[in-house]
Amino acid sequence: MTTSTQIVGRTVHGLTYAVLGWAVAYGGVRLAWTVGEAPEFGRLGLDLLGFTGWWSVALCAAAGGLAVALDRVTTWRPALAGLAWAVAGALVAAAAILLPELVGFLLFTVGPFFDPLAFVSRLACVTGAVLLALATARYQRRTRGDCPACCRTVRPGVRRSAPARWARWAAWAAVCGLVTRFAAQFVVGFDRVDQSASLLGLEIGLVLAGVLLPLALVYHWGEVWPGWVPLLAGHTIPRLLLLVPGFGLGAGIVAYFGMGIVQVSSGSHSEFSDAFLWVAMSAYLVMGVGLVITSTDYHLRTRRQCGTCDR
Repeated sequence: MTTSTQIVGRTVHGLTYAVLGWAVAYGGVRLAWTVGEAPEFGRLGLDLLGFTGWWSVALCAAAGGLAVALDRVTTWRPALAGLAWAVAGALVAAAAILLPELVGFLLFTVGPFFDPLAFVSRLACVTGAVLLALATARYQRRTRGDCPACCRTVRPGVRRSAPARWARWAAWAAVCGLVTRFAAQFVVGFDRVDQSASLLGLEIGLVLAGVLLPLALVYHWGEVWPGWVPLLAGHTIPRLLLLVPGFGLGAGIVAYFGMGIVQVSSGSHSEFSDAFLWVAMSAYLVMGVGLVITSTDYHLRTRRQCGTCDR
């Protein structure tokens, strides 16, 4: 047990230094851009959303300070974990434009507003969010619950194999969100929509992300390959194959369209009507939240049993 505790301590300590190193490096760049002259960042004119200037510097400083607190505190404090998750979420929201850029790469197009320096800045911002999230997860694992090896609080020997009812509701809410988005586009028409191969690829991706993925996360065919899949039929589907896009797309969609709703609320101009933007962005937001919720349930159901407490 002593050796295990020391290993965990070293891991957390190294992760703390990683967050601190990121905070100093990226925070230093943000500070230089704030007190000096920031780049123009191409046609879009910005790299981050909402958290710019001194706000971006404050986020970096908060991430570094929280990493130290998470490393030193030895008892479970929900407020500390909640604040750390909130800062990690704010970093993801600030770099929300990264989502359509990554989708563009998958469709072999970068778009007219792409700027390499802005892209690197957003990628660095999300890197900090991931590091802080990992540090927070490590803190929870060390301090939450009564097991030194995991943060699970259910009774030993109790494992849930069936999806929770709230997870299935979330999955179908995600599907309804995507359907609502397409219905809104149908109402206003497709005249101003670019009919290109990249758009077709995006629409196919939306169907996969908004229909197939959330349903796979709450039904049995999302755990075992169906019989019609050649060579893989009957084999267990790797957890990360669903969890990575589930959490990644869910968080990215929530961040991107959440910031979009904030911009619409502030009166930003667009070629589309406010009514359409509210419906479309809210529908996407529901889809993203549904993906996060279903991914969480899938993670809790399919994770390995703890070797220490049998949970």
